[in-house]
Amino acid sequence: MGVTRRVFLQAAMVAGAAGTTGLAAAALAGPAAAASGPGDVVGKVTVGYQGWFACPGDGAPINGWWHWAQNWGQTPSPSNHSIVAWPDVRDYAATYRTGFGNLGNGQPATLFSSYDQQTVDVHFGWMKQYGIDTAALQRFNPTGGEGPTRDAMAGKVRSAAEAKGVKFYVMYDVSDWTAMQSEIKTDWTDKMRAHTASSAYARQNGKPVVCIWGFGFNDNQRPFAPAACLDVVNWFKAQGCYVIGGVPTWWRTGDRDSRPGFADVYHAFDMLSPWMVGRIGNAGDADNFYNVATVPDLAECTARGIDYQPCVLPGGVSGRQRAHGDFMWRQFYNMGRAGVPSVYISMFDEYNEGNQIAKTAETQAWVPAGSGFLALDEDGTACSSDYYLRLTGDGGRMLKGQTALTATRPTPPMTGGGGGDTVPPTAPGSLHTTTVTDTTVTLAWTASTDNVGVTGYRIRRITGGTPAVVGTAAGNATAYTVTGLTAATACTFDVQALDAAGAVSAASNQITVTTAAGSSPAADLALNRPTSESGHTQVYGSANATDGNPDTYWESTNNAFPQWLQVDLGTAAVVRRIVISLPPSAAWGARTQTVSVQGGTDATSPAVLTAPAAYGFDPATGNTATVTLPAAVTARYVRLTFTGNTGWPAGQVAALKVYGS
Repeated sequence: MGVTRRVFLQAAMVAGAAGTTGLAAAALAGPAAAASGPGDVVGKVTVGYQGWFACPGDGAPINGWWHWAQNWGQTPSPSNHSIVAWPDVRDYAATYRTGFGNLGNGQPATLFSSYDQQTVDVHFGWMKQYGIDTAALQRFNPTGGEGPTRDAMAGKVRSAAEAKGVKFYVMYDVSDWTAMQSEIKTDWTDKMRAHTASSAYARQNGKPVVCIWGFGFNDNQRPFAPAACLDVVNWFKAQGCYVIGGVPTWWRTGDRDSRPGFADVYHAFDMLSPWMVGRIGNAGDADNFYNVATVPDLAECTARGIDYQPCVLPGGVSGRQRAHGDFMWRQFYNMGRAGVPSVYISMFDEYNEGNQIAKTAETQAWVPAGSGFLALDEDGTACSSDYYLRLTGDGGRMLKGQTALTATRPTPPMTGGGGGDTVPPTAPGSLHTTTVTDTTVTLAWTASTDNVGVTGYRIRRITGGTPAVVGTAAGNATAYTVTGLTAATACTFDVQALDAAGAVSAASNQITVTTAAGSSPAADLALNRPTSESGHTQVYGSANATDGNPDTYWESTNNAFPQWLQVDLGTAAVVRRIVISLPPSAAWGARTQTVSVQGGTDATSPAVLTAPAAYGFDPATGNTATVTLPAAVTARYVRLTFTGNTGWPAGQVAALKVYGS
């Protein structure tokens, strides 16, 4: 399988001394006047999020080692891998065994899957914990074999962003997308626009944000003419979107990595975000680009009323560029002294190019023995696995004026200093519950202690004697709310503490709690009620959706969207929440269905209650999705309309439950 990459093999051409004359004196005392006021991207720290790793057995439609290996059909190994840095996988509930030998510490060499909802939840939990405001979900050509998996990932990112309080938006990468001009519009209209209904979808100036990355680059992967690109930008703006352009480094001068003749395209964007990976590799490069690119770029954008969001990158691990954070901090400092209000971190989870900020192996003890992978201590300085997340948080606070502008990196590579911490934290104490609902449990505990410092907590659910991480909390936290639970179900939990050296405490006391039977009124108004439908296949009629049997299900006529399923509650009732389930069997692979809700007292002309939206179903988390109406309504008939399903070309429902609150 081919792998579309954002690798630029040619070296960036550096402007000569004439381009720097006088610009060093142009540094501003404070942020420049942005074209737009603060929003979800202006004045914020945004990270690029790939979400493109999969493993066989994770339920992803792509069913392979997606982006972990050169040959996705074969297990990653020393001779078959496409990554250059090894992730720290200690916070993931599920990991997958590779063909590498054991890690240096003797533990098995396993990798995570982005397709596991818990993985995405962990990533967005880190974003929230470390002060990252917004994630730009990378979306490459979705019309090929990767499309169904990418569609599902959008739903998983939406769910995680909503749960963790982080914003997200869609970033289209047009690389190698031959029919981009028409297909990008169809994809937005038919699929991605539905996600703008989410409370977590990023908005700027009141408009949903979308980014298009790749217009104007002078290479064969993006050969589009200016007219085609300008048509796409103007089309998105006509849809009411705030449009960001991921553009070449030399967009302003129109040479080197930029095709000539693209000035009108660049100037049509609401925000410009020039690419920098492969252009700089040390602090000296960063200072030069401050003079020849950042300062004049910002001035040009300000003069034209365009917002500006330059890149900050940590540097490649394998290229030994990071200098234990000094390279990245120099970029933050340069952005701060130029008065840049918004930055794009490239990237969050880019283990393929090695410029990720997500947790990464700290030492050779945490990479496969003999693999040749470097760890974060490659230059001899011990760095915690979350170091670049912490560095990003500090950089964001400086750019927002919450801390003073400083050229001296304030983030210690190891929390508390030094890398010789061999003492694990004490176990969290007195684990107990404070709030229990039908789908959530809030846990609380007394803080652990450590000779250096507690950096976080792992919250684990124990099922059949086997613990699985369901969430992480910051080191100063003493409470956590577990969500997505099933009503009237006994759940057992414990908590562990972690320190900066990666040591893990003994577990707290275990506590078993039973979730509430359901919100009042607790009755499922749809149970055993009559149903109707647009159609069904074979024996999978609509009555299966309300019979109370989780293993029977309705399946609509195949390959004929839209399809609908309706229940008659028997009498008009207050309706606030609809729960949709698929059979709980693990044989049902995870999928995303696009569903809208209608309802009212007239069966033939129900009112629209929710717009079409993507809902994820994953057997690992109950294969259930909840639709909460914006406000309670009075209805006798509740109808679900299905317009998409990444797992099968039909609407599918094993249980349709309707609640009054």
